[in-house]
Amino acid sequence: MQLVCPSCGARNRVPDERLLESPKCGKCAGALLAAAPLALSDTALPGFLAGTELPVLVDFWAGWCGPCQMMAPQFAAAAKARPTLRCVKVDTEQAPQASRHYQIRSIPTLILFWQGRELARHSGVMQASELLQWAERQLQAAGVR
Repeated sequence: MQLVCPSCGARNRVPDERLLESPKCGKCAGALLAAAPLALSDTALPGFLAGTELPVLVDFWAGWCGPCQMMAPQFAAAAKARPTLRCVKVDTEQAPQASRHYQIRSIPTLILFWQGRELARHSGVMQASELLQWAERQLQAAGVR
């Protein structure tokens, strides 16, 4: 399994059977599968999506958005419950290129990626359990584990 380090951007190979053993980056020794959402920038997001073989769920949000603030603990709970679903947060104020590229029109917007391509998107707040069920349904529909 190939994973991109959220700290340094290095690509790492991790055997599937060792994914839940807290793998570390071979370059910077940072955690590859932290059980918390990762904050990524405009420049880091494309490489992360392209180089990560696990599903990636991106939360496009903004600090001034009330529903985004309500969604944040739910997104964090989902990341903790399923560390093999890479949960990423992109601040639309700090990452305008990513927001434009993915045509974000309302926030919070969640986009589920697999192998660098968009599988599904959802706008609005969801509870952690609903979020994980939604992601699992989308992955199953796409034929991903």
